[in-house]
Amino acid sequence: MIVVSDEVREAPAVVALETTLIAHGFPAGEGVSVGLESERRVREAGAVPATIGVLNGEIRVGLTEDELTRFDAGARKVGPRDLAACVAQRAVGATTVGGTLAVCRAAGIRFMGTGGIGGVHRGFPHPPDVSADLGELARTPALVVSAGIKSLLDVPATLELLETLGVPVLGFRTDELPLFYTAHGGPAVPARVESAEEAARVARAHWELGGGGLLLARPPDRSLDDVEPLIEEALAEAERRNVRGQAVTPFVLSFLHERSGGRTLAANRELVVANAGLAADVAVVSS
Repeated sequence: MIVVSDEVREAPAVVALETTLIAHGFPAGEGVSVGLESERRVREAGAVPATIGVLNGEIRVGLTEDELTRFDAGARKVGPRDLAACVAQRAVGATTVGGTLAVCRAAGIRFMGTGGIGGVHRGFPHPPDVSADLGELARTPALVVSAGIKSLLDVPATLELLETLGVPVLGFRTDELPLFYTAHGGPAVPARVESAEEAARVARAHWELGGGGLLLARPPDRSLDDVEPLIEEALAEAERRNVRGQAVTPFVLSFLHERSGGRTLAANRELVVANAGLAADVAVVSS
């Protein structure tokens, strides 16, 4: 069911990358180039990228460029609960952070780069929506590099739930949790690290204690400090149109990209690639 490429299987340092970013995180045609750029950044750091998705009834760990082009807006968005059905029904499945982590756990991959993780949605418990990313991160011994938690969510509540789940949250050269598009203004992180080597030491100690996943939060280089009003407008529009569940994030991202004149799109692309690079740095010093 899980097919690991020879390159990934033989590599001492591997970084997992998701395919939902490719299929649903960017406008048509943009996602593949972001995926390829992320893979290049991982290779530049000395690691091997393992982009993960479901194709032809198999969970593929390590995809070719031609295979990446199959992950378009028509691909299923696949979290942990969806993997088996997607495989059995031979659908094209773009893995979320949680879906990717579930595969990492099965394949023994310890490092992942992404944009932002899911969490507790604003307004909880109405709707009662909490991303499966959190539970999968808690049970998977992997370090995930992201620009914090998706800013369309309830970030303080998500940080509290991560504490409940025993997931360490590390700020990379910051004392504040990044808010995806915004470098500052988030809640205080429980611990700060200054280097990939220090992050690797914390991860190793956490795993030796029997712990699961860790979140390494890297602030975006391009901080859009005026984006919150647009997020609120996007969420209100999603509510008006009755957009629910897995459809919310792609809708909000598209709305932001359009209303910001492309600024959020450029920032999103840059932070995704930079996070992949930092994940590779940690993977290399850990190998």
